[in-house]
Amino acid sequence: MTYLRSGGLLSETTRIAMASGWTRRGSVWIAAFVALIAAVAVAVAVWPNADSQTRMGRQMPPVPVTVADAQQRDVPIFLAGLGTIQASNTIAIRSQIDGTLQSVNFVEGQEVHKGDTLAVIDPRALQAALDQAVAKKAQDQAQLIAAQKDLERFQALARKSFETQQNLDQQQAKVDQLKASIAADQGAIESAQTQLSYATITAPIDGRVGFRQVDAGNIIHANDPNPLTVLTQIRPAVATFTLPQKDLGDVREAMLRGPAPVIAFDQDNVRELAPGELLLVDNQIDQTTSTIRLKARFANEDEKLWPGEFVRVRTEVGVRNGAVTIPPAALQRGPQGIYVWVVTSDNAADQRSVEATLIDDVAVVTKGISAGEHIVVNGQYRLQVGTKVDVTSDRADSARGKAS
Repeated sequence: MTYLRSGGLLSETTRIAMASGWTRRGSVWIAAFVALIAAVAVAVAVWPNADSQTRMGRQMPPVPVTVADAQQRDVPIFLAGLGTIQASNTIAIRSQIDGTLQSVNFVEGQEVHKGDTLAVIDPRALQAALDQAVAKKAQDQAQLIAAQKDLERFQALARKSFETQQNLDQQQAKVDQLKASIAADQGAIESAQTQLSYATITAPIDGRVGFRQVDAGNIIHANDPNPLTVLTQIRPAVATFTLPQKDLGDVREAMLRGPAPVIAFDQDNVRELAPGELLLVDNQIDQTTSTIRLKARFANEDEKLWPGEFVRVRTEVGVRNGAVTIPPAALQRGPQGIYVWVVTSDNAADQRSVEATLIDDVAVVTKGISAGEHIVVNGQYRLQVGTKVDVTSDRADSARGKAS
């Protein structure tokens, strides 16, 4: 043990004890100070978020949306296929005789009628052949008259036994021969008349002529590879198109119920061209493509359908009565499937799972919504369940939302 020396020095034990006390009190103060700093930092971090959420909840404006009413109506069911328009009749106008083309009596693209003269071939040689046949018949008829009179004389002499039976038989044979010659002459006349009629080329049906392939003054032949022109009848017009094999049953059932209506649209499937009816289904299925060929007829009075044109043909095979329909733009797809946004009576958005099928330009809903409910068709990307909405356009115009 060490005692105090003069000068007031503390003992070693006392000095160590005093140092330990000061160290413990400093640690406590430091720990308290650090805890205070941490608490202030947490408060500063949390308070702005809570305040922001509170202010957002108070100030969030309604989301503008476009809505459409779910409607209940009868929806026709169509099957669509790509097809080609064909003329109901297509005729290559050709010469049936050889000769000089004397005149062409049509204008390219002209509408002609049955019996109209399209072209004339020089008929002089054919007329001469006809005149010869007529003259030959007249000659044989004169000879027949003389032979018949001689036959009458031979018969009178034979009854008196002044003429032999052999001479009588020979004269009878001469008369019969002349009669056969006259019949042959008549056939030659008819043949010459037919050949002469070929010199005038007429339209066999009503239709529209195409390009002129031969000009007047040229020699044409019956076996020329190119026709004089092509005549097409496009009123009515027909369309041949294909459908998948699986649609055969629906098409046949529709035809058994009566005439199955069809509609022709342009190649882009946007503009309606003409209504018509289904004529027939081909008698076999194309096994290479597993498709069936069909033919439809269109009156085509306004000539909107043109031979060779590609069209989309829709065939009506049934009607879904009392179906609930909405614009296709209202359908949304999520992890749980297809859903729509419904506007409730208090102008709040509600998400509703649905079962729907697209039929042409409408969506037929079989489960999830009822007729008369307000369906959002534009502005869905800003919605959450319970979000207040503001309908900014009239519901009757909401079909434009399907473009969104």
